[in-house]
Amino acid sequence: MAETERLICISAALEERGVGVRFALPEMGERVTGFAVRYNGRPQAYVNRCAHVPVELDLLEGDFFDLSREYLICSTHGAHYRPVDGLCVMGPCKGKSLQVLDVVERDGHIYLRMEDHV
Repeated sequence: MAETERLICISAALEERGVGVRFALPEMGERVTGFAVRYNGRPQAYVNRCAHVPVELDLLEGDFFDLSREYLICSTHGAHYRPVDGLCVMGPCKGKSLQVLDVVERDGHIYLRMEDHV
């Protein structure tokens, strides 16, 4: 399997614990989206789907952090996820995880790395 990279956004679009950037994931389905945020200086990305019930986390587009800016939160169910690994630490899906997406930051840009299934 080969690996491809796709541009998500410029690095400056991801402010520390700020608004996230959503992007389409046509490789995973017609209506599937992902999102990227910056936490502790590093970009983190996940499939935008709650581990409890398959709904998108952000009710307001790009609003993924809770009020403390310490956790990613599902605006529908209140599940709290650790930004570093997507593990649910509070809520109806405690112990489950968001689906991690592989991202890399290089030359002022954030890229999504996906394996080609040829």
